[in-house]
Amino acid sequence: MQLVILGRDGVISRRGIRPRTPEQWEALPGALDAIARLNHAGFRVVVATNQPRLAQPGFDIEDLNRIHAKLYRQLVEKGGHIDAFFFCPHDEKARCDCRKPRPGLLHQISARLRMSVEGVPMVGCYLGDIQAARAAGAQPVYLHSNGGRDLSKEHLEGVEVFDDLPSFADALIARQVPVEEAL
Repeated sequence: MQLVILGRDGVISRRGIRPRTPEQWEALPGALDAIARLNHAGFRVVVATNQPRLAQPGFDIEDLNRIHAKLYRQLVEKGGHIDAFFFCPHDEKARCDCRKPRPGLLHQISARLRMSVEGVPMVGCYLGDIQAARAAGAQPVYLHSNGGRDLSKEHLEGVEVFDDLPSFADALIARQVPVEEAL
């Protein structure tokens, strides 16, 4: 089974909106269907997200879990699932290894799933996503819509660029070798 790593904000949900409650969280159009299609095509999907709000008062792990539970419930309704959520709870001042653009979350994914992330697509809409993917040996994929900023050609060298998660999912699924041909 192949793996895909997704950022959360700007990939699955709106970028720039930092929800504090499940009611404030909203999936981007087509994102949940795209994840379900990836699942049905044989991909394991995990989320890697920075959550610096956890380092601030007024938001805790239970709040984050409730938001992710809503995401998961809506995804199940579409026939999909997320295998795991990995998150960095630190703010920028902490200088931890798990906050993207550092590769710690991707190393955690590799260790927990007991598989290399070498060449695994890491989909995000921040420069930090690209940097973390490169540092861990994953394949960076950039979504420039949904609030993603235009990055320089230097930052995007060797990076696949898509409009949104549905277009990425369709392209990745289309590249798969049919089971009959692989035998």
